Amino acid sequence: MKPFLLAPRLALAARAAAAALALSLAGCLGGGGGGGGDPAPASGGSSAAGSTASTGGTTPAPAPTPGVTPPAPTPGPAPGTMPTAQPATAGDAVRFLEQSTFGPTETTIQEVMQKGPALALEEQFAKPMSGFGTFTDVDPDPRKGCPDTALPSPEICYRENYTVQPLQRRFFQNALGGQDQLRQRAAFALSQIAVISGAELETMHGIGYYQQMLMNFAFGNFRDILYEVTLSPAMGEYLDMVNNPKPDPARNIEPNENYAREVLQLFTVGEYALNADGTKRLDANGQPIPAYDQDTIENLARALTGWTYPPRAGVATKFPNPPNYLGRMVPFAAQHDTAPKVLFGTGTIAAGQTPEKDLNDAINIIFNNPNVGPFIGRQLIQHLVTSNPTPAYVGRVTAAFNNNGAGVRGDMRAVLRAVLLDPEARGDVKTAADYGKLREPALVLTNVMRALNGSSDGVFLFGQSSSMGQNVFQPPSVFNFYPPNYPAPGTTLDGPPFKIMLTGTILNRANFVDRIVFGANVNPDNTVTGATGTRINLVPFQSLAANPDQLLDRLNLILMHNTLSPQTRQAILTAVNAYPATDTLGRVRQAAYLIATSAQYQVEQ
Repeated sequence: MKPFLLAPRLALAARAAAAALALSLAGCLGGGGGGGGDPAPASGGSSAAGSTASTGGTTPAPAPTPGVTPPAPTPGPAPGTMPTAQPATAGDAVRFLEQSTFGPTETTIQEVMQKGPALALEEQFAKPMSGFGTFTDVDPDPRKGCPDTALPSPEICYRENYTVQPLQRRFFQNALGGQDQLRQRAAFALSQIAVISGAELETMHGIGYYQQMLMNFAFGNFRDILYEVTLSPAMGEYLDMVNNPKPDPARNIEPNENYAREVLQLFTVGEYALNADGTKRLDANGQPIPAYDQDTIENLARALTGWTYPPRAGVATKFPNPPNYLGRMVPFAAQHDTAPKVLFGTGTIAAGQTPEKDLNDAINIIFNNPNVGPFIGRQLIQHLVTSNPTPAYVGRVTAAFNNNGAGVRGDMRAVLRAVLLDPEARGDVKTAADYGKLREPALVLTNVMRALNGSSDGVFLFGQSSSMGQNVFQPPSVFNFYPPNYPAPGTTLDGPPFKIMLTGTILNRANFVDRIVFGANVNPDNTVTGATGTRINLVPFQSLAANPDQLLDRLNLILMHNTLSPQTRQAILTAVNAYPATDTLGRVRQAAYLIATSAQYQVEQ
């Protein structure tokens, strides 16, 4: 990757022109030189009591729904084998934090340097969960849920209950201030694999309940995640599994196949049969082998018939139940297809079974498909570490998925250890030309904010993320904001976030850095309860500004894990020295702006 540098910030026009040069990113990817038990689930996430996601601080994990048995915690390291502190270099500590958190801070860098990634990882598994708060069941009809008499206004009532804005605000609050950084990153990655979207579902609490479920199970077992995703009322509505009836030829009724198709194609096995290292299996003619056929989709759709929304308190279950997003979907046997089914040609689901038994059999068959380990493992690597992992790297993660060392398949903690502690993830610097990943917008925001001692109520940040093409929790389709195999322009490499790297969104990346670094604090939105605004604190860096080399050393570490090229560093040093030594704030702003808007920063290595 060729070094890239924006021109020094001397005026707004100069900055805008310099930002336009970021179009050179279109051809660049990589290279260059550079625990405790899991919280109890709550029938898919949150308790059915309380209010909408709050605007500040953190809340305890939701209480489990009565009658729902929490999954047993997956095994951690055997007694006596907990990693001991193994000091890490500063560069590797920052790279580890870029991969496992929403961005390094001065404090976390020192912690990982002292403890090493392995011990830091185990401690993250034990951190209390931040979560999205608790959720109240509201009328699914916005006109009834937010009548003209709603306070403080019908418009604010609608925003807080029927859009995902409260969740978006809380997402960024948690990302900046929550201690459970790894859980958040894992849940965010899972949310971009098993996708639902607030762009289509007018239910803040339904989307929130789903996202909370992913938080709850992020360190659990993938089989449990698949089960909860399948029975999520929000997912049921989004992909048409809820109120899916059994076949009735006389009435020309066939089960909807939407969820059955997407859970196979996008959430578990993928389109083609895979080797353990993620490469495609080929037939005798050298062609990829499909992972499943239309018969499997149809049989799976029939196996998943007869589920409806959970009933509201004190109301008997019927088919269909009215919308209710808090809890798991419930079975209605009279609408379930009891004929035998076969998945993948060999996985038999017997005749005459209940909806629950059919669903569990189907989940087991899918979960045990050999594709799941490499298909999910490679995507987790892409979201956390690099867009183009080697087959050997994928193979090692698949092995951890298949067996955590204690005979358990699907242990997410074992998978995350394999992803984040692999030799291809660790080290001070990576030099392979195909290594690295374009920072997705949410991570640009959080990494810059955490590096510069930022705090936010999330209002400004969710708007900025949207302007960069990633409106968190509102992807345009079930295919997310970008598919995992989207090519980096002009290459044969995967570069998923490049799909939303357009002229306007490139400029908005630079505009965000300009606004947060050179602008005044972003004031609170007085329509949001508890709003505090958004700000950074550059004072800790100002003590270094008298010596620009020391200033660049610190910013190079916390923002770039010491990989700023000599040419770029010299250009930035020249720009910083253009400010008088007495203008310590100007020097810090200039240095931070130029590093955070460079292509070297945008492509994380």
